[in-house]
This record gives sequence, structure tokens and C-alpha cells, in this order.
Amino acid sequence: MTRTPNRADWHPASWQSYEAAQQPTYPDKAELERVVGELSRLPPIVTSWEVDGLKEKIAKAQQGDAFVLQGGDCAESFDDCTSDSVVSKLKILLQMNLVLMYGLKKSVVRIGRMAGQYAKPRSADIETREGHSLPSFRGDLVNRSPFTVDDRVPDPKLILRGYERAALTLNFVRSLVDGGFADLHHPEYWDLDWVGHSKTANKYHDIVRSISDSLDFLESISGRPVYQTQRAEFFAAHEGLHLLYEQSQTRYLAHRKHWYDLTTHFPWIGMRTANTDGAHVEYFRGIANPIGIKVGPGMTADWLQDLLRILNPNNEPGRITLIHRFGAKSIEKGLPDLIRAVRETGSPVLWVCDPMHGNTESTADGTKTRRFDNIVAELESAFRVHDSMGSHLGGVHLELTGENVTECTGGARGLTDGDLVRAYKSTVDPRLNYEQAMEVAMTIAGLRQSNGR
Repeated sequence: MTRTPNRADWHPASWQSYEAAQQPTYPDKAELERVVGELSRLPPIVTSWEVDGLKEKIAKAQQGDAFVLQGGDCAESFDDCTSDSVVSKLKILLQMNLVLMYGLKKSVVRIGRMAGQYAKPRSADIETREGHSLPSFRGDLVNRSPFTVDDRVPDPKLILRGYERAALTLNFVRSLVDGGFADLHHPEYWDLDWVGHSKTANKYHDIVRSISDSLDFLESISGRPVYQTQRAEFFAAHEGLHLLYEQSQTRYLAHRKHWYDLTTHFPWIGMRTANTDGAHVEYFRGIANPIGIKVGPGMTADWLQDLLRILNPNNEPGRITLIHRFGAKSIEKGLPDLIRAVRETGSPVLWVCDPMHGNTESTADGTKTRRFDNIVAELESAFRVHDSMGSHLGGVHLELTGENVTECTGGARGLTDGDLVRAYKSTVDPRLNYEQAMEVAMTIAGLRQSNGR
């Protein structure tokens, strides 16, 4: 089908006329239709003014006036929708925010991979174990992980459950933030166990003391509290993979004259679904949200330019974030061509480095992991490439958790392949634990300080 960048011919279900990759096959079509109808009538998870507010902040980051921190689970689990789990993820993001704000000397935009990251793409539709084949596990929004016939059948009711879990998660985060949990006067609220033994603990506490002293000084001479330090805006993001889920919460706001995907503030497209003739690009072109596009090996200059033409025909600031994921060995070869391609279009984009996905590897026993040194190496290369080309790296995208997992090797404690079995909890991809995530934040802050930024 011929693609046009004109939004006038678009509606939330127009994607259904295109080939849709990575979509589950539901045996019970009537139940699926009922669930989609019910979800379309339920209140939205986010609001249009929150979405527009994030777009304005991303536009500032595109100009180098802010830095985007995006982090969270590779795939959320319904079982992890608990107060402890949400608080631990919020704590680590707030701690990283504090370090980055201190080191970069600019505001940080906090975006969590949470409140909706329940669907994941799969390399194959079918998983085979010991000669027995079943549908692949596509995340809690679609089916269940146990390898049984009943669990692996896509269940429409899980779509509603995903909506409920996402709403509960984000509402709890909002309550914490509005209640002062993110107040810079009280970073002790955010402390996790790592600060008692990590090699970076002393440096982190030095940063906390420095910021606290600065706040006290400013407020003493002004005679009033520094309001912006008492609360922190927090945005949610997920891969916009399950198109019926996204469609169901897509609303037209007459006073804004735009359609919004109100399942999340910031949906993104993965490379597996970024075909310019595919259903995901058709859906994404019509929504007003700021959107991310994952790019990496295999993404050509022409392909990327076509995506920008379709998804941002008016070169709107804040609209497009390009999340590059090449791997430590490939980034210096692959990234420059994409930077040049974007420059030719004149489209404003925010460049964000995802140093996780391109560095995934397997151990001798088949366990998926990532080496901390490779993650840091890709980040260092990303800053170097952007600097050398007169471009600007404005954010980082990390898969992380506030738990004491052992899924990525390396870091301050020198985790090895043998340590992975101790606390490997991810059902999909390996995540940085809270200590490793803080080391990454310290590294980014140090890289910019060393370059005089």
C-alpha cells in the first residue's frame, strides 16, 4: 500500500490495512473484540497535556539543554506490580538522575520503561523444547510463560490486566512524586542497600551533600523554598508493539486537534517492526506523542530518511528520538552514516544511546548476559562519535532494575559467568542491577566533566 505522510487519511485502526509483524494470533476472536471494545471505553492511563509536556522537554534535549534518562525492565511482569518493586525502580532512577544532573549541569528528563512494557517481540512464533512445540511467550500482555498448552495460548483478558497493572503502577508513581518522595532535600528516601558497600557510595554521598548544601544556601538568601526541587516529573514509556492495545486507548482531543496514544507518554518502535510499509509505522504516523525509533546494524540511510519523512513530515521539534543500539564493536563504524543521513533531512532528532541490546551475548551454558565493560565502552564511543561529527548525544536508554540481580557480568563487584545463577530473574533480557546502573550514571557524568561539558 502506498504510504503518505498526510495525517488526514489516518485513523486509529488504519494500521489494520497493512502487514502487522509481531502480533499474536488469538483463537477467540469474539472475546478479543469484546476486550478491545471495553478497553476503548476505559479512562486513559496518561493525559494529552503530559504527553505534550514531554515533547517540549525532548525538544530542549535536542538542543542540548537537557539530558534524557530512560530506564527500566526489559519486560515487566504482572507479578512485579508491587509497591516494593515500583519503589525500588523509582529509587534507582532518582539516584541516577541526581548524579547526572550534578555531573552534566543540566536538567534531566526521567522516562521509565514501565507501566506498560508487557509485550515483547520474538525471533520466532513457535518455541520448541524436547520435540514439543508451542507458541512463543510474548509477554504478560499476550500469554503466560510456563511451557504448557493452556499457558501459551494468547488470552485477550490479559490485555485488560495489562491496562490495569499499568494504571496502578503509574498512579502509584504519581502519588509518590506528588507526595514529596522525589524532593531533592531528602535524597535519603531513595537509599538502597548498595550505598553501604558499593565502591561508588562515597562519591554518591559527596554529591548528595554538595547539592543539599547548595539548596540550603539558595533558600537562605532567597527566603523561600526552591520549588522545582520538591517534585520531579516522571514519564512512562514502552514499546508500542501490541497494536490493538495501543489502538484501544487512542483518543482524539478536539481542543488540541490531534490523536494521542494515551497508554503511555512515549511509545517507541523496534527495528523488527520499523518497516516503512508495515502496520506499526502506519499507526505511529498518526499519533501526536513524541516517539522513539530503535536504530542499529541493518538500518540504512535511505530507510531512516524514509522513516523521518513519514513520521515527522513537518520536522516538528521534540517529535523524534533515535535510540541507537550498535554494540561496542560496531558503533564507530555504523553510527556516523546515520548521523549524516539525518542531517541531510533537516529533521530535528534526539540521539539516545542504548548500550544494552547490541552487547547481548550467551555464556557457555546458553545463558544470555551483557558485559559491563562493553556497555561502558559503547557509551564512551557514542559520546566520541557524536562529538567528532558535531552532533549531540542527548540521552541514555538502559535496561535496569532496583533489585540485587546478577544478570550482567562485571561492574564494581566483578560478577562472573558463574555468578549469574545466584539471582538471574529476568524472563527475557539481562538487566543492570542497581549498583551497575549507578556506575553507568557516574561514568556518564565523568565523561562529560572530563570533556569540559
